[in-house]
Amino acid sequence: MKKLSAGLIVYRQAGNGIEVLIAHMGSPWWAKKDAGAWSIPKGEYQEGDDPLANARREFKEELGQEPPAGELLELGTIEQKNYKTVIAWAIEADLDVSHVTSNTRAIEWPPRSGKMQEFSEIDRAAYLPLNVAAQKLIPAQVELLERLARKLGTGMRRPEEPVKPFQPSLF
Repeated sequence: MKKLSAGLIVYRQAGNGIEVLIAHMGSPWWAKKDAGAWSIPKGEYQEGDDPLANARREFKEELGQEPPAGELLELGTIEQKNYKTVIAWAIEADLDVSHVTSNTRAIEWPPRSGKMQEFSEIDRAAYLPLNVAAQKLIPAQVELLERLARKLGTGMRRPEEPVKPFQPSLF
């Protein structure tokens, strides 16, 4: 069954162009990962619920502060590989994200130990230039950044495949 999720992308104008606020996923699974371990602040909702109200609630739960007020840019939906449909909106604001207070969830850790531990859903957040954020986000969410860039009339390079180090042939 497909899951539904809604989120907010907060952006700001910076000297180097547009920066977006993204969040690093918490828990031991993501602790040492960077590329593909960041997400927009978002959360699941049920069919019939108001997705925008959910996006605002999840923003507060994941970052520990009220979502900013202002004009929203609808960015539409994307499909993630985990059978999740994500709808998102963008809003311009310059928030202090030096201290994030996220809600927590219980996870069995270490795996198969029977021991449950609480971990933050989000362990940190940062404003990053569009092209840098695109390298860190869950790949499917990059489309949302591209849509935001088009709506704001700015360019954005899609993240390139990592360059493999040169390995000389032995023969």
